[in-house]
Amino acid sequence: MRRITVIGVGYVGLVTGACFADLGNQVICLDVVPEKIEKLKRGEMPIYEPGLEEMVHRNSAAGRLAFTTNYAEAIPHAEYIFVAVGTPSGVDGEADLKYIRNAVENIAMHLDSYAIIVNRSTVPVGTGDSTAQTLIERGKKQGIDFQVVSNPEFTREGSAIYDFLNPDRVVLGSVDHEAAEAVADLYRVFTKNIMISDLRTAEMIKYASNAFLAMKISFINEIASICEKLGADVKQVAEGMGQDQRIGPAFLNAGLGFGGSCFPKDVKALTYMAEVNGLHPQLLRAVMDINRDQRLRVLVHLRELLGSLRGRTVGLLGLSFKPNTDDIREAAAIDLAHMLANEGANLRAYDPVAMENAHRQLGGVNFCNDAYEVAAGADALILVTEWNEFRQLDMPRLYAAMRRKIFLDGRNVYDPLEMRAHGFEYRGIGRPLVNIKPDEPTSKQVPAMSGAPA
Repeated sequence: MRRITVIGVGYVGLVTGACFADLGNQVICLDVVPEKIEKLKRGEMPIYEPGLEEMVHRNSAAGRLAFTTNYAEAIPHAEYIFVAVGTPSGVDGEADLKYIRNAVENIAMHLDSYAIIVNRSTVPVGTGDSTAQTLIERGKKQGIDFQVVSNPEFTREGSAIYDFLNPDRVVLGSVDHEAAEAVADLYRVFTKNIMISDLRTAEMIKYASNAFLAMKISFINEIASICEKLGADVKQVAEGMGQDQRIGPAFLNAGLGFGGSCFPKDVKALTYMAEVNGLHPQLLRAVMDINRDQRLRVLVHLRELLGSLRGRTVGLLGLSFKPNTDDIREAAAIDLAHMLANEGANLRAYDPVAMENAHRQLGGVNFCNDAYEVAAGADALILVTEWNEFRQLDMPRLYAAMRRKIFLDGRNVYDPLEMRAHGFEYRGIGRPLVNIKPDEPTSKQVPAMSGAPA
């Protein structure tokens, strides 16, 4: 059993604390927002993550998991102190480290015995060095020994518990190999694939990994735009590419682009780090430009089909940036809602779990109880988030509820021929236009190549 403190109870911190407690460790989770801690003490989750609530309840009841806002309670006698606070984007795309600095300064003030400070947050290269310097300069008790270890996280929202318990790899960086090995001991029950490096390399691995995955998404979205013009099908293109083991199928799903708390801010932060060091990260800039353009393409499609959007009723199916989370940070739906509102459209929306978060951020949107209420009298529907419940919608019912039968599939969930057979004016992302009559058997339908000679 180890004594572990986790600072921050967001998607990273709360999952980290709950999973370590589930292994039998004694864990205290600290956050400076009293409302979050009070919720957790009552057994209520401040975030939605499948499986997390049950794990928190089980370990709280067993006395292995506790919550506090008090550094004086959480820091003394802790053997490992995990810092898992947010690092949001600053004005120029740089990572804002105010929450990191606050956490480290409070650790310094309350540390009274040897501990390993483990940076779980995504931080600019060099933050581990500055963390050590702050602990030395601001420590209340001079001479207290400590070590700093970088431990970037690679968990995905929506499957964070599985990813924590079944990691592809664990990355640890430190100037002290023994400290890194001590942290490695916490993870060896999950995996033997543990990489130990210096601090700066570990910090860079996180940024490089996220930037590469974001690049794959933007790449396939760029290909999707070309497919639309040339009459190719990006889904089949991606399938053919993905079977090449040098490429692989992951992150080759064309759609409305990436969002969430990681990819957008990490690409921006890495771009900023490159620029302030005299470099010209053209590829990173293009990744963000393409991602922004994907949301704009929805407006182009709607204008082509509807003309002016003023007074038109448009429904959004899905609000979270991805399924199985209530996180709406950098979500495509939020961008689309603002752009459509600026065009004068009347907006409706539904999401299985993200309605409360979206309601706080979006004004003028009619939030509905299900997809069919969104469709009632709508001129167009946009599938924004590929929740499972949207994969088996009653299409005849949806069709009958709508006024104008336009369906924009922002995640390429549906088969174009089947959607057009139902009567919808269907558009996917990077899918060829198909000319069919609703009552014509799909076996007789022949694709008409958009942009190709008849």
